[in-house]
Amino acid sequence: MIELPDQLHVSPRQAGPRRLRRGPAYRRLPRPIGAFAWLATAVILGAMIGATLPEALRLLGATAALTPDKLAWYGVRATGFLAYFAVAGSVIYGLLLSTRLLDAVAHRPVSLALHKDLALAGLGLSALHGLMLLDDHTFTFTATAILVPFASPYAPAAVAVGQLAFYVVAIVTSSFYVRRQIGQRAWRLIHYLTFLGFIGVTVHGVGAGSDSAAPLAILAYLIPASAVAFFLTYRVVVSIGARRDRARAENRHVV
Repeated sequence: MIELPDQLHVSPRQAGPRRLRRGPAYRRLPRPIGAFAWLATAVILGAMIGATLPEALRLLGATAALTPDKLAWYGVRATGFLAYFAVAGSVIYGLLLSTRLLDAVAHRPVSLALHKDLALAGLGLSALHGLMLLDDHTFTFTATAILVPFASPYAPAAVAVGQLAFYVVAIVTSSFYVRRQIGQRAWRLIHYLTFLGFIGVTVHGVGAGSDSAAPLAILAYLIPASAVAFFLTYRVVVSIGARRDRARAENRHVV
C-alpha cells in the first residue's frame, strides 16, 4: 500500500469530531404487511383466549367451590409463570436491541421503553408472586421466609435462588433510572447481570415449581430459555465478527 507524504497526514485533533456509526435506519413495514401482522396477531390471541378462557373459568369455579384454599396456590403459580415470561421477554428484547435487529422495524427510543416496561412488569409480577405466598396455607410463609434466602419452609435452596434472582433483576431494572448518573459503561456492565438473573429465575421455576414435570410447564421454561440461548449466541458471534472486521481494517491502514 502506498504511504502518503508526511504533510498529508492529519492528526486526530485536526481531523475534527469523529463521525458516529449509524445502525440500520428505521423503516416502516409496508402497510399491507403491517395490517396482516396485526390481524394475524389478533386472530391468534383471540383463538387462544376463546379456547382456554371458558375452561379456565370453569376449573377456577369448581376449585373455589370444592377447595377454596387452592386458589392461592393457583395464583402463585400463575403469577410465577407470568413473571418468568416477562423477564424472559425483557432479556430477549435486550438481546435484539444489542444486535440492532429491531432498529429496522422500530424506533430505538420506543424499543428501549418497551424493554424497560417488560423488565418492570417482570419485577412487579415477581413481587406479587412472593406476596401471594402469604395467603397460601399449604406452607406457612412469613415475610422473613419470602425476603430472606434459605428461610423458606418449602424447597429452601430453589426458593433462595429465586429470591437472589429477584434482587438481581431489581438492581438491573433500577439501573434504567440512573443511567445518566452512572454512565453508559457502568450501565452496560450492570446489564450483564441480567443473564445471571434469568438463569436464577429459570432454576427457581424448575426447582421450586410443584408442576415442573408437566408437559406444558416444560415447554413454558424450554422455549424462552432456548430463545435466550439462541440470541445470546448470535450476539456473541456478531460481536466477534465485528471485532475481527475492525482489526482487519486497522491492519490495512497500518500497512
